[in-house]
Amino acid sequence: MWPGRGGGALIPVVDSGVVVSPDQVSLGVLVAAVPRDVIDPAVAACGVAAKRSDGKLPPHVVAYLTMAMCLFPDDDYEEVATKVTGSLSRFGCWNASWTVPTASGITQARKRLGHQVMSEVFEGVAAPVATSDTRGAWLRGWRLLAIDGFEVDLPDTPGNATEFGYAGSGEHRSAFPKARVVALAECGTHAFLAAEVGAYAVGEKTLAQRLYPRLRPEELLTADRGFYSWEAWDLAARSRAALLWRAPTQLGLPVVQVLGDGTYLTVLISPKVRGAGRRRQILAAAEAGQAIHPDEAHLVRVVEYDVPDREGNGTGELIVLLSSITDPADAAAEELAAAYHERWEEETANDQLKTHLRGPGRVLRSRLPELVHQEIWAWLSVHYALSVLIARAAEAADLDPDRIGYSRVLRIARRTATGTAGFPPLRTGLRPSPPSWPTSPANPCHHDGTAPAHARSNGCATTPTGPRNAPNLPAPATPAHPRSGCTPSPQQHDQITLRGIGSRPNAM
Repeated sequence: MWPGRGGGALIPVVDSGVVVSPDQVSLGVLVAAVPRDVIDPAVAACGVAAKRSDGKLPPHVVAYLTMAMCLFPDDDYEEVATKVTGSLSRFGCWNASWTVPTASGITQARKRLGHQVMSEVFEGVAAPVATSDTRGAWLRGWRLLAIDGFEVDLPDTPGNATEFGYAGSGEHRSAFPKARVVALAECGTHAFLAAEVGAYAVGEKTLAQRLYPRLRPEELLTADRGFYSWEAWDLAARSRAALLWRAPTQLGLPVVQVLGDGTYLTVLISPKVRGAGRRRQILAAAEAGQAIHPDEAHLVRVVEYDVPDREGNGTGELIVLLSSITDPADAAAEELAAAYHERWEEETANDQLKTHLRGPGRVLRSRLPELVHQEIWAWLSVHYALSVLIARAAEAADLDPDRIGYSRVLRIARRTATGTAGFPPLRTGLRPSPPSWPTSPANPCHHDGTAPAHARSNGCATTPTGPRNAPNLPAPATPAHPRSGCTPSPQQHDQITLRGIGSRPNAM
């Protein structure tokens, strides 16, 4: 370690010289990313404001304690409270004459807070993190997102079993009840931007359908073939976001037009169009360049390429992608292939959340269903805060955020949260850099450094809070064109070989 500009110690987090100071961790994560002025409106909107002015566990303190429990999963309630009361006192949230609350007191306070507040807090802070300088976050003017799901093991209590259910049945039933989470993540920074939580029996496709309407025109959503259905594509396309999904193996893709780069146009026809005659009419209209009604079909572009020896058995794998970007001038085939493989960055985000932040094989601590929901949203909020810190450190060093060691940053955050981390009574003026909205002819969105007016909000009835409705603070300068980071290179996840239309059946 060596002194930083503010006198604090600077701690390297990658070998190439990126440094993070304790103040940057504590303030950057816990003040800027989750400010008090996001929590208070959420508390008010959900109707759980404190009934006593002299209580030592008012709602905003409980919210921060719940997030601290996610930061310290190995510690019990009282130990977590002991660790962070110094920080709470420093910012006027804690009276030094108070004693640390008991585990029972914290549990009762969490029950009073309810489950919707932390959902609103997450939605209030989870703005896009990547700026135009973030490596691996863009395909030309589109912000790269991915959608994926994961399961969360819960304490085996009657309430959790009833609310969430188990995987399997009989002798093959899982040991613990499981919640299912499906989330949108920013590929370049691993930050979760929106999520849906449900019982294990609720499928990923069902939860995903609740997320598609919250996509934005300046975003490009990548998805694995398990998420495809005509209804899902139709719902996501209506958001006007760009789409790049892998096609299921048996999906018929009739060739409408072969394009100059070897890709081709096809139509995805609604299963509700059952007559063969009407399906032929739709296909003929597409071949003639006529408009087709979006209630019946969507014109899409198909990119096919080989990944040689992906499984290590000497055989290649054909990847077939569907994209709503139909003009090769807007995105070349090589760019789309490279962008799709950025989808794996959400797998990294899931691993950070489950393996590093929570811990491998651990169950959540909440024994009541409403507290499970509360804890999951607090967990996502803490991960988001760490993602903001990592992205800013990477940008300062002109590195891909993948180069920043997540485990190292997490250890620093845990150390500095004890006595120095900031849980402020009010915003201090610090916050994550506002999202950049790059200028692109393909993206009809805001270009003044502000987010679109709508927000990805759910839960309580309230206007969106957080960075989108924050006070007018100076925004950083935004270069005209973001760094794409989606040009294929030998260092990417897979070597790819683009193909022409191949021998795919001209199926309807």
